Amino acid sequence: MTDLGPLADKPHVAATLAILEQPGSRNAIPTPAAVLDLDAFDRNVALMAKRAAAAGLALRPHAKSHKCGFIAHRQMAAGAVGVCCAKLAEAEAMAAAGIGAILVTSPVTGPVQAERAARLAATLSDFRIVVDHADGVAELDAAATGPIQVLIDVDPGMGRTGVHDAAQAAEVALAIAASANLTLLGVQCYGGHWQHMEGANARAAAVADGMVRLKSILAAIRATGAVFNLVTGGGTGSFAADAAQGVLNEIQPGSFAFMDREYRDALKSDPDGAFEQSLTIHTSVISTNHPKWVTVDAGLKAFSTDGPRPQPLTPAFADATFRFFGDEHGMLVRPEGVAIARGDRVVFAPGHIDPTLDRYDLLHLVQGDVLVDIVRIDARGGSQ
Repeated sequence: MTDLGPLADKPHVAATLAILEQPGSRNAIPTPAAVLDLDAFDRNVALMAKRAAAAGLALRPHAKSHKCGFIAHRQMAAGAVGVCCAKLAEAEAMAAAGIGAILVTSPVTGPVQAERAARLAATLSDFRIVVDHADGVAELDAAATGPIQVLIDVDPGMGRTGVHDAAQAAEVALAIAASANLTLLGVQCYGGHWQHMEGANARAAAVADGMVRLKSILAAIRATGAVFNLVTGGGTGSFAADAAQGVLNEIQPGSFAFMDREYRDALKSDPDGAFEQSLTIHTSVISTNHPKWVTVDAGLKAFSTDGPRPQPLTPAFADATFRFFGDEHGMLVRPEGVAIARGDRVVFAPGHIDPTLDRYDLLHLVQGDVLVDIVRIDARGGSQ
């Protein structure tokens, strides 16, 4: 079991730890709880590793989905070349957990953030971070105490981050070349808006357009004299399309390891959706007093609210509608002809896995019906 640190003194954590002192059913886990079916997770990891190898792509899973050192180590043991982190705080947590190969996929700004990045670069065996502006290059260069590997972030058409056109790309490349401490390792292009498009053909068409844009920017960067090999990006939903285009040589999927309702609704039976729902949220019925619904102990603080609502997976509630019932509570319409009792467990697929898991301190690992371990979600709340 991972060292849980001060968390081990919290009553709900102590209750879970007590279960591990003797063979314990997953139904004894205090709720609401994030529960990982370890066997299903391992099958997901193996499947993605197989797909990446077949396509000739290096696999660098995104830790923003799990924020957990245990998961990162398990992914790297299965062949991943490292992990991605969305923010420096996530990278710092992964580094503290012993992960040495990290790519920070969002640009940072200001001297304080640049100094944090420089410390990671000085500490880790393989730290890399994206830049998308000459000022960001200058900030990192000024903060550096040694070499820092950087990638130029390319806007795939979202308008969120990244160089937008050839002129911006060339300006950043020339700034890196003129810096004293930065080394251009490659380019990143992640189309987040492609990931949940419904239908493989729609995703393939969007990715194809995006790769035309990327190739023009790659040419502009190389025209400055820059030499690099790495082109990284992509995600769970766009994997097949990314592989078919042959522009990327490293892939950054995250949600494939767990899955969620948002991906299920979009990917359906497409090959990109051929992963199991390994991560679920376990809840308990805490009130049965109302004739039309029951109340579970999981509400706005237990699930993300930015995507589809959580999907009940427990057979008795498979067709029941879930509604948020406040911060701590959820409403489930009573299934017809089924007796529901206080204490009954209801298992959900989260609507959007990344922000849902960020609500939990612990990840409960189960095999079959047995709780076998609990691990800390190291970078929970790591938004800086």
